[in-house]
Amino acid sequence: MDTATHITMGVAIGGIATIDPAIQQDSALFQAVFIGAIVGSHAPDFDTFFKFKDNATYIRHHRGSSHSPLAVLIWSIVVSLAVYLFSMEIPFLNLWLWVLIAVSLHVFVDIFNAYGTQAFRPFINKWVALGWINTFDPFMFMMFVAGGIAWLLGADPAQTYGIIFFIVFLYYIKRFYDKKEITDILYKHFNDATKIITQPTIRQNAWRIVIETPDYYHVAFSNDGQIDIKDTFKKRPLPDTAEMNAAFSDKNVQAFRGFSPIYRYEIDRFDDYIEIRFIDLRYRSNGHYPFVAVVTLDKFYNILTSYTGWVYTEHKLQQKLEPLQ
Repeated sequence: MDTATHITMGVAIGGIATIDPAIQQDSALFQAVFIGAIVGSHAPDFDTFFKFKDNATYIRHHRGSSHSPLAVLIWSIVVSLAVYLFSMEIPFLNLWLWVLIAVSLHVFVDIFNAYGTQAFRPFINKWVALGWINTFDPFMFMMFVAGGIAWLLGADPAQTYGIIFFIVFLYYIKRFYDKKEITDILYKHFNDATKIITQPTIRQNAWRIVIETPDYYHVAFSNDGQIDIKDTFKKRPLPDTAEMNAAFSDKNVQAFRGFSPIYRYEIDRFDDYIEIRFIDLRYRSNGHYPFVAVVTLDKFYNILTSYTGWVYTEHKLQQKLEPLQ
């Protein structure tokens, strides 16, 4: 989820925590839990700092090991200790348990969007991205904002957020069936489909879709139940060649391939260099595919430049590549 929704969920955990008898009797503990829940609800996304190094590191690690079971435990302890240092007379166990719930909720809800997480690492390094909920879901965000307003106006926070979490639970079930309705239709139409990836958008009934069959990739858009095939690409196996193997050795390409579950490639040969481009098919926007990895090689297959990330015009992409030359 986005930062704003994670933080409002942290506030919600702070409200739910008022059911704890220890918190009811200790205002200092309540304040500590409230702050810890807000910080803990965002803590796994502190890995965003990887972006300051480079895109490859960010793509490889964002929502990766930082969202694993071990990381959840570490985040909860670190956040709890940081808060505890300012109020050491409070019971640490109560503080830690509520912070742990906030951190765990962060990782749990991230599983349901299209970006996903490596929430089962190191047991399974696969990205888990169920594709039910958009990264920013206006309905969920407004529900938690409404809960905060109701709390400020005097409503019981535990009861208020208990109702809101129940509504959100029902909403997740609805979104599951929304996705299932679309995929059922597509599997009937493409009876040889081997994979269907859905990406919900900010609009309730609008979805980006990629269908993989043995011979083709179909990129589609669903709006109010009407499915429109936007692009179709012939599948080509990745060649076992010196130039492709050289591209695979590049860190930007490795990060892209580790993250993207469905992509195609293009090879362009020029007089003095070769360009190999890997294109993620999930993020089609206005006829453009912005998430790519590009590597250029000289005639001896040495890497000249490379880049991975989101770019929305060819001009911007070339600008990204030029400083690396």
